[in-house]
This record gives sequence, C-alpha cells and structure tokens, in this order.
Amino acid sequence: MAPIFEYFIMCGIGPEIRTLDESTGFFGTSYRYLPSLLDQYPPPGHTLYPPPPPQLPTCVLPAGVEFYVSGFDHNDLSTYPRSYPIVLTEGDGSKIYVSCIAFRDPVDEDIIEAYDIPSNSYADKSICLVSRLPSFQVLRNALEEIFALCFSPGGSCKPLWDVIASMVSNVPLPTPGKDRVLFAIENSLLAVEAPPRDGLPHADISFQPLVQCLDVDNLIKLFTAVLLERRILLRSNKYSLLTLVSESICHLIYPFRWQHVYIPLLFFSGVDYIDAPTPYMMGLHSGVDTAGLSMDGVVIVDLECNCITTSEEIPPIPEPELSSLRGEILNLLCPNVVGIDLIKVGLGKSSGQFCTVAAKPWMAFLKFFASILAGYRNFIENTAANVFNTQAFLKKRSRMTNEPPDPMITQFLETQGFLDFLERGIGSDENNYNLLDKLQDALGRGQDPMSILPAPLSDHEIITISYQSESMAVTGGRYVYDRFPSNTKTEEQEEKRKQILAAVSGTPDESAKIRNDTAESLSPRERAAERERMVLDIKVKLQGLWLRLLKLGPTEDPLSSFEYGTILALIESDADGIGGSGFVECIREHINTGWTCQLTEEQFIAVKELLKTAITLATSRNDMPTIRDALEVSAEIYKKDTNNISDFVQRHLLSLSIWEELRFWEGYFEYLMDQISNKSSNYATLVMTQLIVVASHMVLSKLFHLTFGIHYCSKPLIYMIVDCMKAGLGLPDADAWHIIETIAEKNNIGYKQFIQIRGYLSHVYQLRFAYWGISASKAQSLSSYGLQAPLPQDSANDGQQPAEASSVGRSWVQSMFSRGTSLRANSFTRVKSSVSDEHGAANKQDVGSAGQKRIQTNVRILRGHNGAISALHCVTRKEVWDLVGDREDAGFFISGSTDCMVKIWDPSLRGSELRATLEGHTGAVRAISSDRSKIVSGADDESILVWDKQTFHLLEELRGHTAPISCLRMLSGERALSSSYDGTLRMWDVRSSTCVATIGRCSSAVLCMEYDDSSGILAAGGWDSVTYLWDIRAGRQMHKLTGHTKWIRCIRMNGDTLITGSDDWTARVWSISRGTCDAVLACHAGAVQCVEYSILEKGIITGSTDGLVRFWEVADGGIRCVKNLTLHCAAILSINASEHWLGIGAADNSMSLFHRPQERLGGFGSSASKVSGWQLYRTPQKSAAVVRCVASDLERKRICSGGRNGLIRLWDATINI
Repeated sequence: MAPIFEYFIMCGIGPEIRTLDESTGFFGTSYRYLPSLLDQYPPPGHTLYPPPPPQLPTCVLPAGVEFYVSGFDHNDLSTYPRSYPIVLTEGDGSKIYVSCIAFRDPVDEDIIEAYDIPSNSYADKSICLVSRLPSFQVLRNALEEIFALCFSPGGSCKPLWDVIASMVSNVPLPTPGKDRVLFAIENSLLAVEAPPRDGLPHADISFQPLVQCLDVDNLIKLFTAVLLERRILLRSNKYSLLTLVSESICHLIYPFRWQHVYIPLLFFSGVDYIDAPTPYMMGLHSGVDTAGLSMDGVVIVDLECNCITTSEEIPPIPEPELSSLRGEILNLLCPNVVGIDLIKVGLGKSSGQFCTVAAKPWMAFLKFFASILAGYRNFIENTAANVFNTQAFLKKRSRMTNEPPDPMITQFLETQGFLDFLERGIGSDENNYNLLDKLQDALGRGQDPMSILPAPLSDHEIITISYQSESMAVTGGRYVYDRFPSNTKTEEQEEKRKQILAAVSGTPDESAKIRNDTAESLSPRERAAERERMVLDIKVKLQGLWLRLLKLGPTEDPLSSFEYGTILALIESDADGIGGSGFVECIREHINTGWTCQLTEEQFIAVKELLKTAITLATSRNDMPTIRDALEVSAEIYKKDTNNISDFVQRHLLSLSIWEELRFWEGYFEYLMDQISNKSSNYATLVMTQLIVVASHMVLSKLFHLTFGIHYCSKPLIYMIVDCMKAGLGLPDADAWHIIETIAEKNNIGYKQFIQIRGYLSHVYQLRFAYWGISASKAQSLSSYGLQAPLPQDSANDGQQPAEASSVGRSWVQSMFSRGTSLRANSFTRVKSSVSDEHGAANKQDVGSAGQKRIQTNVRILRGHNGAISALHCVTRKEVWDLVGDREDAGFFISGSTDCMVKIWDPSLRGSELRATLEGHTGAVRAISSDRSKIVSGADDESILVWDKQTFHLLEELRGHTAPISCLRMLSGERALSSSYDGTLRMWDVRSSTCVATIGRCSSAVLCMEYDDSSGILAAGGWDSVTYLWDIRAGRQMHKLTGHTKWIRCIRMNGDTLITGSDDWTARVWSISRGTCDAVLACHAGAVQCVEYSILEKGIITGSTDGLVRFWEVADGGIRCVKNLTLHCAAILSINASEHWLGIGAADNSMSLFHRPQERLGGFGSSASKVSGWQLYRTPQKSAAVVRCVASDLERKRICSGGRNGLIRLWDATINI
C-alpha cells in the first residue's frame, strides 16, 4: 500500500542567504530573506515519488524568513509557533496538501560566523508534512506531535529523524470506506480514514471558518463569483483562514471543479500575480500592500471585515433558487431559530439519518445545482463530445419561470467548469448517474435527498502500525533537543555547505569585536553616558565640517568636497538619526549666532540636498521633531537671504512625500500651540495665528504688500504674516486647504475665522502665481526646468491678478456664508476642480509660449502578452541600415515578457501592430537585441535564442551560461555579446551557435554592459560594485574601476569617457585610457538607474529612483549640475538622447519628449548653459500602471513602455521640424 505521507520537509535559512529581491548576504534584521529547503525525508535521489515542488520553501514561509534577537517567549504571542495548511497545484491540476508549523529556531553557528550575524540570533523555520490525501486534520495532528516531541523536556526514545522516517515510510493510505489506520508517535495514538469513493469528495476540513467570516449574503456572492470564474482575491491576516476558506468554497461547487489558477496562500513576493488577466483564486495576507496594482475586475474578499468589493457587477442568483439556497444556509447556521415554531415530536419522520455534519453544507448547494440545472441531461446531444444545447436549455427555463434568460445562468453555462463537467461524461456511479443526477431523480420521486449518500460502514477494518523503540532498549537514554535538529548529511552535502560558507566568510574586524564586547559589559548608566559622548562627538564634527563647507573657495565644488561627503555619510549611517538632527541643529545654531545665510549657487545645491536626505531618513524613522526643525531652518535661510539667490530651499523639499501627510501638519500645529508663551489671548486668535504659520510653510513664496493683511486678517496677525510669509513649499492649493480646514474644524474655530483663512489662502495663491508662475510641484510642473525660476522682482505687479485666481478666491470666501457642512464640502470640491482647470490652462499656455507647434499625440495600448513586460528593444536605423537605405523594420519594437514569449510590433500598422510572436523560451525574457537579419533574446532559462527576422523561425539556441541572461548586444560579422548573472561575458558566433570566447569573468552577477564598436572596448558592471574594462580586439583586460559602494545599474560610453550609475546614489565619470575617476555626481536621493551622454554639448544626464532627472555640464574645470527636471514622480527607467531630441520614461508610466531647436545651436554664449537648452516638447497623459521597462525611437518621436500588467503603451508624437 502507498504511504499517506510523501515527504517530511524542513525549510529555513540555508548556507546561501539572499534577500527577497535576490541580493546575496545578510543586511540586518529589518530585511526578509528567501527560505531554502534544508532537510527532507525521503532524502534526495530516491525514486518513490516525484521530487518536492521547487516553490515549496517559498510557499511554506510566504512572508520570507526574518531574523530575531530572541526566540520563543511565553509572554509574547508574536513568538508563538504557527500551524497552518497550504495547497499547491501541479501542472496537471492535481493538488498537493501540506501542513506547516513555522517557529523561531536558533541560527546555525557556522552561518552566524560566515555572514557576521549577531550571536544567539534566531530565524524563521518551518517543518512540513506533504501528502496527496486532503486529510488536513491528520496532517496537522501528526506534525504537531513531531514538533512537541522535539521540544518536550522528557525528549524522545529514538532520534527525531528516525521517528520521522518510521512515520513517513510505514503509515499507509487507508482504503476508502473500509480501513481505519492507527499509528503512534511516541505515546500519542493517531487515526486516519477515507470516505467511500461513491459519496461526496473527501474533505477533512471544517466549513465553520467560511460561514463565520462571511454572512449569508456575502457567502452567496462569493459562491456566485467562483461559479462564474472571476478573479478572486481573499484577504486575511491568518494563513489558515485563507487556505480553509479557499478549500471550502471549492468543495461547495461540487460536482464542478475550479479550472484555473489556484493559490490559496500567495507568498508575499508573488504579489505581481494579482495582475494576471486570467481567472484565478488566490489568498493574500492583509499586510501585503497592493496599492500599486491594477485591481480592475478583481473580486476582493476581506475575511476579517466580512466585506466583498469589485469594480465589475456580479449577477445575482435568480429566484426561486436564491431564496431556497439562502434558507438552506440559514437552517444550517441557526437551526434552533429557523425551526423554533415546529413541533418536535409525533411525526415519526427522521431526515438525514445517514448524513454527517460535514455533508449538510454540501447537500444545500447540491440541491441548488439540481434546481438551476433541472432537466439538463435532455439537452446533451448524443455525440462523443457531449455537446450541450445552451440556447434550448435557456428557452425551456424561461418558459418555466416566465422570465427572460437569466444573466447568471447564461454566464455559468459558458464557464470552463461547466464544460469540464460535460467532458467528464455523465458520471461513473451506479446506473451511470453521478450524485447530481441521483439527487435530481430523488427529488423528482419525492425521496429524501440524503438517501443518495452511501450508508457509512458500522465496522472498519483496523490496521495498526506498531511504534518500534529499539533504540531505547539499546542505549537506555532519551534524545532531548534545544533546536529542531538537522538530518544526517552525506559527505558531498557537507562539503558543498562548507564551500558556500567559505565563499562568503571573511576575517572579522577585531576592533569591532572589542567594541562590541566592551559595549556588552557596560551598565545601563554607562551606556547612556557613552551615547551622550557619541552624540556630542558627532555634533562637534558636524559643526566643524559645516563651517568648512561654507568657506570653500569659488573654484571648489561643494558636492565633490570632503566636507559634503562626510556630512552626508554621518546623516546616512546613523540609524538613530543623530547625524540628521545634529546637522539641522548645527544650521540653526549658526543662524542664531548671526549668520546672514548667504550662499553661493553651488553651496545652495549642497545644503538643500543634505536637508532633503535628513528629512527623508527622519521620515523613515518617524522622527517628526527633526522634520519640523528642518522645515523651519529652510524658512529661516530664505528670510535671511531673500535676494542673494534666485531660488529657495523649501521649494526643493516639495519632492518629499512627508508634506502630503496630515499627521505631520497636525503634529506641527500642536507643537506651535505648545510654544505660545501668552495663552491668555483669545483662543480663536491663537489658533488663527498658528494656522497662518502652518499655511505659510505650505503655500506662499513671497509677500509683496501689507494690503493683504489689512483686508483679510486682524491687526495683531499682520506682523506674524509679514514675518513668516518669506518662503513656502508650494504645496498644491487644494491639498493645502484640505489640511488647513481639517485642523481648523478639529479646533472649533468660528465662521468668521474660516472666512479669513480662506480669503488668506486665496490671496496667497494669487501672489504666488503672479510671482513664481505655475506651481513647480511634482504632479503639476510642465516647465522644461526642474524648478521654475522666479520673475524679476521689478516685474511683479499686484494689481494684475489672474482672473481665474480671483474667481477662485471669491468662491472660497462666498461659500463660507453657508452654515451647512455639506455645502462647504461641495464648495471645496468646486474649488479643487477650478484650481485643477486653472493649472491645466496655465500649462497649455506655458507650452504654447515656447513657440512650439500644436500637434496631435497618439497613445496606443498594445495587447498580447499574458505576463509582465520584462524587456523592450527598439530597432534603430543604425542596426538595419545598408547601402540601399533604411529597411522596413527600422522603428519596430520588440518586447519580451515573463510569459516567456517575444513579440515584434510594427507601429506603422495602426490597429494590427503585432507582426509576429516568437515562442521558445521557458523563462522570463530579460534581454533583446537585433541586426539586419537576426533577433537574439536571452531569458531566465539561461539560454539565448537566435531568430530569423524575415521568417521569424528559430535558428539557433546558444547554451553556456549557468544563470539568467542580463544583457545582449548584436555585433557586426554575425557575432553577439552576452552577460549573465553567473558573472561571465561571452562572445558567440550566431551562425554556428558556438561560444567564440569567454571575454571576462566578474566576481558576481553582471547587470549592465556597454560596447564601443569603434574602439572594441567592452565595459560591464553589476553586484560587486566594480566596473570592468576589456579591449576585445587585443584580448586583454584594461582596468578594474573601483569607487562605487553598491550595485552598478547602468553604463554609458562615449570616446574616452565612461559614465556609470549605482545604487549608492551617485554617478561617476571615468577616463577609459587612464582608468581613473574624473568626477563624482552626487546630487540624487536614490539609486541612479540610467545615464546618458549628450554628445553635442558634451553634457551628462542622469535619472534616479528619486524621480529626478539632472543635467550636468563641464564648467571651470569641473562638472556641475545646471538643471533639475521634476516632471516625473517615480523612478526614471530610460533616458535616450539624440542630436535634437531627448526621450525620458519613468516607472509611473509617465513619458516626456524634449527637443532643442536647430536655430539655437551654436547660439549660446561662453557662459551660458548648453545642456539646459533642452525644452519640453510634449508629454502624454499618464495612466495608472507600473512600468518595468522603456524604449525610445527618437527618429520617429515614439516612446514605448512595458507594464507589469502585460500591456505595452506606445506614444507616437508625429512632428514636422
């Protein structure tokens, strides 16, 4: 007999530690790590069953592995072991049932030593039992007995893995309906049996979680959504609940089966699966954020809140079936209430004599199917395919009910589940009938519905599995464990483990060990004193560095200085925020000593970047005092130095998200109220005074005259306004008013004060519009510059206010005369739309003022992929040009996806852009390149495929890499270059599918490479933070360029200049011939994802995850940032520059096209900024999608983006120059 248990599995942290984003190494307890399969029984290499699914470790620990400083604590529920089931579905549709226990276990000492993990650390571990039998309770009981035996004080009489081996090997599957198998684990006796095959399907689960989480109406709604095969997402903070509810609802649709993707417990890193366009049923922990996903059409079932939401209507079940089903469910849930009026004795009728409690829910839903499909067998045509005449069946039902065909039944008859039911035949039970047919016949004859179920056997054949304990007799001892033990390893497994750990281990820093030992020996008072000394030391260092930064000469670049780099390091490296708060305090103390805040333009850039970094890190720590102090310091700098520079710091802080949060402004308002020394004044006046201060930081940039104060505010406030209205973030007006209004309402100020504050904000908006022009906020700016330069002060005219702004101001004030809150809310909505319309008109005027042509833009959505777009390539003229001229495929886009397919798109064929689909990969496509006759694609399956561009046939498969392909580049002479996560770079002959040479080997994965055809130089970089240079023609390595401290993401080469971008927030400029770093570009607040070289003016353009695009040029012997672009709100993924055009794409699906008019070329003076000559030409409306890759065709003014939802967005701006 086959055993009931296929595997015992243990998963957790193995010798190779990787984060969820595939970064190798230990990065602290704040990260989550990928679990590994640590041990199993039967061991690997056996032939009894197929090997465990490769995704099993990820599924049994769906949140990943966390590290902890402590283990199990009786007083802390979060440390308790968790027991939960999961269900895996194989390719053929069969299910694998797994019971799991997750717990904290000590980390192995060799792993702690190799990765320098703090000693006595704990990490998540999971033990599992795998079976093909859905006996959830038996699996759970057996696994819990194993777990309890391991950690019991008395220990076990046999080694634990011997107990596991005996159980897995010896406990057989019971014969359905006949056998009951008894087996023991130490002193605990367990039993397992299976119901008869001719009854209801075996389900060792309780339906209680389903009916306890959802009321009757929501239960029926979920049941209907499952029947109609919608995309269903279950949400709960309990793993067991997700699996049990998923299994319950799948069993209730018997005799039909769920035919689509089924993942009851989705691992956290697989959240992208939710974007799948096909039907699915998934369960996702409530703690996983899905804000960035497209949830259109998804039925979201919140099991904690008894709530079901969806953007698509679910047709209801028709009557009378709905009332009947609802009544049956209520009878099951509340039998004493439903039958309270019925007589209890004397009728002599007993129903359900053979019905078990578990069968009752099934029977309610089976009766529902019997009703809506009454007589369905008469409409099955007598053919081999069992074709069902849907239209005739619907007409018959319409005649019976006198109702038109019901949408719910119509959709149900078209589902895969119903077709599968027909294809499986009319059944295999007695008289060739299945249970549905039996029930219909029983109801037609007036019989008890429960009579169709087989009678349970009174006596089962008992099979007893003996528990052998020979080890105790031999040794006389017990086996006690302080952690879950590992199984015995083979010599080969031990050697492999040692090699992996040896590769990552290094010599520990002895001084660090001494410091740690010293710190551990200090008393709490000594630790506090040591911390105070450390804080004082950091502040003294910051004070000296700050003063030296301000004393730098005019020829010295602050951003490249030692002082700037050290201050930045002190701010970033301290987790407690001492560096950030100390830097802000340092500036405030300097201002209090009489500093006039005069800054050069370069010093201004350095100061604002340091403040942005301090605020960003303080936000991540929820350090509101530091954020508040930084906001006030930035305002003080402008108040002291209003005329020295043409910009101010607070405008640059707007890119940070903290200013959009109501919690910060409420906390800041409370802080201001607490600081008031004279609280004897009128309370409303005090509140108004502080609201003015809050609003001044939000909105205003400059105050022109005191007439505003006289018109809208009481006299005591005038001086406060004049003192504070020197700077402002430039927050969108509607958002600022929403925050101000919320705070004001909470403090119960009167309507007169509401009128004053609204009028104040209206006037503020007019002043800002007149002085600074269009808002430079993240979402509104259409300026070609990152931040709008102010108008000359002598050109500002208070009397000339925009008509739209004046009307907005009047509507704000007039709306306050209504005492109804609903009217005020409606007024606010109208004002918000008016402001939005005004911005839109201003934006159009701004674009038109640049003298550009009004053109018709066209955004097309290209559909065809079933997975996320993972690679995009544009066929350029350079790739396909020959002596005859341009080929027709110039301008084609080629896409690759996680659905393993490559597709070719022709943008010139509107409506039928898809030219070809290339199938051959078995993994996600990551890289694509092409030449005149061939296309090459590389994927996660470690292969490179070569395709004929004319016939689209597969020509060759290039094998040699041992990890996913990261980059490809076609060369002349039928050659191709490839790089891989295995760290190698190879050259291939695509005609013979042979590897011509392994050009080089990096110490870790290669993420980017660049090749110069003219010089034959190849550059590559990746995980090891080193840039490698090879001269391919000479067959030698030129340089190893070190300087970056984190992954290198992008490389651009032009002549002797090499530019690299890294996750360390910097870009570097290198000399290829000398192998030296010429400049460090360090103004970004995020990883630098893309770099570009603007050939005409020898400028550099960088894009980062902070959403900024920066323009750099050589000036005075150095490189300085001359322009910032804040048009995009998410990570910049692509920058592509030609002589006259510049295309940019970002991860938020925003794209922009810039141009430099020909007549301006050469017209710059020697002191003018050449690279800043780029002007915004056009940007399409952004759509809601998360973009993974972008490609540009600047010759035809097209930009293409590929989304996580599998859609390609093609923007075509046809322009005549």
